[in-house]
Amino acid sequence: MGHIERSSSIFRAELLQSALRGAVAKLTPRTQARNPVMFVVYIGAWLTTVLGAAELIDADGGRAGFTCSVALWLWLTVGFAAFAEALAEGRGKAQAAALRKIRQDVPARRLEGTRRGAPCEQISAAALTKGDHVLVEAGEVIPCDGEIVEGLASVDESAITGESAPVLREAGGDRSSATGGTRVLSDWIVVRKSTDPGESFLDHMIAMVEGAKRRKTPNEIALDILLASLSLVFLLVCATLLPLSAFAAESSGRGAAVPVVVLVALLVCLIPTTIGALLSAIRVAGLDRLVQANVIASSGRAVEAAGDVDVLLLDKTGTITLGARQATALFPSPGGTEVELADAAQLASLADETPEGRSIVVLAKRYGLRERDLAGKAARFLPFSALTRMSGVDLDTRRIRKGAADAVLAFVRASGGSASPETAARVDEIARRGSTPLLVADGPRLLGVIELKDIVKGGLRERFHDFRRMGIRTVMITGDNPVTAAAIAAEAGVDDFRAEATPETKLALIRKLQADGHMVAMTGDGTNDAPALAQADVAVAMNTGTQAAKEAGNMVDLDSNPTKLIEVVAIGKQLLMTRGALTTFSIANDVAKYFAILPAAFVTLHPGFRDLDPMRLATPESAILSALIFNALVIPALVPLALRGVSYRPASAERLLGRHLLLYGLVGIVLPFAGIKLLDLTLSALRLA
Repeated sequence: MGHIERSSSIFRAELLQSALRGAVAKLTPRTQARNPVMFVVYIGAWLTTVLGAAELIDADGGRAGFTCSVALWLWLTVGFAAFAEALAEGRGKAQAAALRKIRQDVPARRLEGTRRGAPCEQISAAALTKGDHVLVEAGEVIPCDGEIVEGLASVDESAITGESAPVLREAGGDRSSATGGTRVLSDWIVVRKSTDPGESFLDHMIAMVEGAKRRKTPNEIALDILLASLSLVFLLVCATLLPLSAFAAESSGRGAAVPVVVLVALLVCLIPTTIGALLSAIRVAGLDRLVQANVIASSGRAVEAAGDVDVLLLDKTGTITLGARQATALFPSPGGTEVELADAAQLASLADETPEGRSIVVLAKRYGLRERDLAGKAARFLPFSALTRMSGVDLDTRRIRKGAADAVLAFVRASGGSASPETAARVDEIARRGSTPLLVADGPRLLGVIELKDIVKGGLRERFHDFRRMGIRTVMITGDNPVTAAAIAAEAGVDDFRAEATPETKLALIRKLQADGHMVAMTGDGTNDAPALAQADVAVAMNTGTQAAKEAGNMVDLDSNPTKLIEVVAIGKQLLMTRGALTTFSIANDVAKYFAILPAAFVTLHPGFRDLDPMRLATPESAILSALIFNALVIPALVPLALRGVSYRPASAERLLGRHLLLYGLVGIVLPFAGIKLLDLTLSALRLA
């Protein structure tokens, strides 16, 4: 899809090279200090490096090899954490580089007035200021973001959305937004620049995918505080062990105080280094997955909020339904036939360019009515008009009309005819089930009824069922009457609906839901949606929508697909699940490291500590190195999971929590025991410890 990097490969050569360079750049005190857990490891790496160097210089430094090995694996632990974050950020930088190719300094024709005929001067797009009006004609690139104030044009937005089909942009309405970097294919438009320098849509996109505006969410901040607190507690514990062990050795007369290098290794294995190393990568990757879906979020808060959403507000037209009513059935009047009705309905719809009119032509083809030859016949077509609410054709002596029931009935009565009770009953029946009845007449004779129906998009009922399993309630909001709204809601399978909705009622509904403690998500594209979008916790604005809608929302869907809200919620859920799963794994896998290092550290003070080693590791040095090596290697092993996210299946939050505690908690406990034992056997066989 267009500009967005879509490759599923995480370890591509160019990304790896960029990530390696980025990891080296992150090995500075200022950068490391942003992550409390890894900063502890970073300080420990420097401390053991200094101790190792001192022991190498000392002629009697018998433990220099062990100390240097500990230092090496601590540096690798820090490096793997930096690599994971740099790899996640590298994916965003690759996307940003592609976006920069779109942004170019194009010429702009600035108007002295606000209309096309006003005098203009050609300047650089960079010289435009907010409020300037520019004229853009066929073949030219739109030089700035703004609102179309005059004209209508076909615009190629493939550079932004990745879709090859051009879109119509026109002044007024919900499709008046123009994006800099897109190209006008036909006609012309006058655009009023609506952004300050450096604040264009492309600038925001580039900043987002590069991470410049990625702020930590409240949950992330809380987790950071928890990890920092754990690190501080274990730091104090390990700091007190040095004098305590020295006192114990002096009192008992055997053994020696626990070496500083062993205490550093113990501290690194006690603190949750795995989640500390991967937390930043998880955050960056969550936003990256949103970009992969062609959605740009204003901040990480919006993505995380999507994961907590429990109420979805969905517009009917274009979201739940296809957006245009379709002809689905023909009901002839008594004495008539479906073929006769189809023939007249198609003739009367040939000049009707509305989606409804085209659908009637398509429906009539089922009756073999194709390639009609009207040459030589005195045919006078009457296009559909909002005034008459009818379309038709005068063909020889026939006057065929198709349209709204009351309009066609008035035409029939004016021609000397009337409607049968059966036809009137059919009109009422179609209206009661939420469809729209259209009548077809040939002069005074009423031929029958066409049923127009909002077509619900395929697969939505199943997706709404998945939402219920996740504990999310779906509410359809529409301006339709309650009868039509109820019929569509029942067919689509939503949990609730609101009919005859206005901007004020949408806003009031969101405020009420939030007051009741719900997290509310909504999608919209019009200026009238802006108040509700601004109020919603997660607000996805369509890229084809108005500037007001895009500014009010905290996400913009480049594909302008109203059902993307469903995917956004799934991505938010996956982000929260991934962080929770890896936090569970990180805390659980520390258990095995406790049983490896604690006995090794204190066995010289009391032989009974060996009984606390269920793995029966070969030597204290081998136990400590095995735990450190496993602690380091598990980080790159989990990078693919952190970047791709935990596999997501719709379920309730309670069920997901229980499954993750069981799966990742159990694996987090069992895997390190096996891994550390295998590393111990390897080190012993190679006589490295």
